[in-house]
Amino acid sequence: MDYDVIIVGGGHAGVEAALAAVRMGRKAAIVTMDRHKLALMSCNPAIGGIAKSHVVKEVDALGGLMGLAADATGIQFRRLNLSRGAAVWSTRVQADRSHYARFISEYVADIIGVDVIESLAGAILTENGKVAGVRTEDGVTITGKTVIICSGTFLGGLIHIGTKQIKAGRRGEKAAYRLSESLKELGFEVGRLKTGTPPRIDGDSIDFSKCEIQPGHEPIPFFSHRSDRQPFEQTPCYLTYTTDQTKEIVSANQHLSAIFSGQIKSIGPRYCPSIEDKFHRFADKDRHQIFLEPEGNGTNEVYPNGFATSLPEDVQYDAIRTVTGLENVRITQPGYAIEYDYCPAFQVKPSLETRRVRGLFFAGQINGTSGYEEAAGQGLMAGINAVLYIEKEDPFVLDRSQAYIGVMIDDLTTRSTTEPYRLFTSRAEYRLAMREDNARDRLNRFAQKYGLVPEDEYQAFEKLQIQTEEAVRHFKEVRVKVSDLDHRGDRFKKVDSISLEKLLKQPGLTINEALPLIARFNGDIDFTREALERAVISIQYRGYVAKQEREIAKFLKMESEVIPDDFNFASLAGLKQEAKDKFIHFRPGSLGQAGRIEGVTPGDISVLSIHLLRHKRTSK
Repeated sequence: MDYDVIIVGGGHAGVEAALAAVRMGRKAAIVTMDRHKLALMSCNPAIGGIAKSHVVKEVDALGGLMGLAADATGIQFRRLNLSRGAAVWSTRVQADRSHYARFISEYVADIIGVDVIESLAGAILTENGKVAGVRTEDGVTITGKTVIICSGTFLGGLIHIGTKQIKAGRRGEKAAYRLSESLKELGFEVGRLKTGTPPRIDGDSIDFSKCEIQPGHEPIPFFSHRSDRQPFEQTPCYLTYTTDQTKEIVSANQHLSAIFSGQIKSIGPRYCPSIEDKFHRFADKDRHQIFLEPEGNGTNEVYPNGFATSLPEDVQYDAIRTVTGLENVRITQPGYAIEYDYCPAFQVKPSLETRRVRGLFFAGQINGTSGYEEAAGQGLMAGINAVLYIEKEDPFVLDRSQAYIGVMIDDLTTRSTTEPYRLFTSRAEYRLAMREDNARDRLNRFAQKYGLVPEDEYQAFEKLQIQTEEAVRHFKEVRVKVSDLDHRGDRFKKVDSISLEKLLKQPGLTINEALPLIARFNGDIDFTREALERAVISIQYRGYVAKQEREIAKFLKMESEVIPDDFNFASLAGLKQEAKDKFIHFRPGSLGQAGRIEGVTPGDISVLSIHLLRHKRTSK
């Protein structure tokens, strides 16, 4: 069996990698244990959230599947942060867990050029420092020009429930231990991380009358521009809280938790702590939020988001029954913590190709990230770059001013990841210019360049861009009488009328308030809702973006100072030893990247800049 791209792992990263490779005209194989569980959500069946939704939109703009799958299988859609500016708006979809995996598995099965091989990868094959394929645990050799490892939590996976330990990548599924040993034999540094999941509970045993209902938003904020799903009745989620009794039981049994007993040595996600960790770290808080999220429309199973735990099963049972509304709840599956192997990402280039083995790529949790969305973004980029590697083309690397995907990969490759990495809008210094609404504006040209979207789709978006600018021009021309503005006219009392554009620039004006104003003062208008939303956001952000573009220009100047791959950092005179060690360790590709490495000072960059200039002169 010979392929252009072999993907090890059929999770979110693996699926996006395979589909990107096929869209670029290459033959791909996904090596996974079950062809019917592609992109199965091991934890919460939800897509999106703060910053994560930006990645979903970017994956969609580059032809990826995640947003389309979430739209097709979502049971509830919400937009977060609507009281704040559009730069931090974040879409979140509660999906039907089984339907989501089935949708993706069937989608992949229909794609010509992707083979799904049901097996467990056991070894990476190499020849002369270059990848040659993989060997499965049952001895089958699969040869290929490139290999992408998307192993998720399966790489050396070990489940913890109290003192009980189970070798598994996911509950009930075998872990990949031989593959981990193969990576070590190839010289990769391998570490351990930890994540966890809460127990699943029977929705029929929940007293929802004691909980706060959280309905979906209307109109439904779909993720993908390719979605054709019609509006439907959304399934509500609910909010409840822990009690004093919860805290008492969890705290009294904290020593039985695998996290606190010393059984788990690795570090878990800072921003998604277990319930026992919450009561330990935030001892002054009387209660914690628990979100009750349905696993799908075809099941009564509910996911109590916020109650992740590795406590023994009997303690889990006692503790969760003290949560408001869950007094008589039945557990259908216990919660657990899981440890797994990862390879610190200083070992990969910004293209996600490994530095140690040519043609071998890492994507997803193997790079130290958490989250379906972060995995999908990396998988997509690895798939594209695997094809570009085969075609001997320059890699496709998004920088920090272009995409959240670029922010994430730059963070991973220039900083030491010692805990599961999670994206936030605060990580992006140019977030005003990188919003959900303009993901296609930022990335559509790349989608066309690499053949990731059909030509008619590209042209349709060009029409939307034209319509958006027409709407902006139209708003500049429409005049509104100040006397007709009610309280909104208070700040314009010195004039008789203003442009609709000026009205829409008012601080604090939300999109839900803006659209009725447009309809009120503009009458019948021939613009789609999407074009109107884009136009309003464009008007509100143009001044901020213009300022940020000047900052981006400075950033790009530093990024353009490229450091050659063979640059000898060890020989640099006048550089502090700490900076020298960091440069050797991370191998930055530009002055900009070098400056973002933790512990590196402006003085270090000045010295490096002088040596780089000398290197360029002597190389001519």
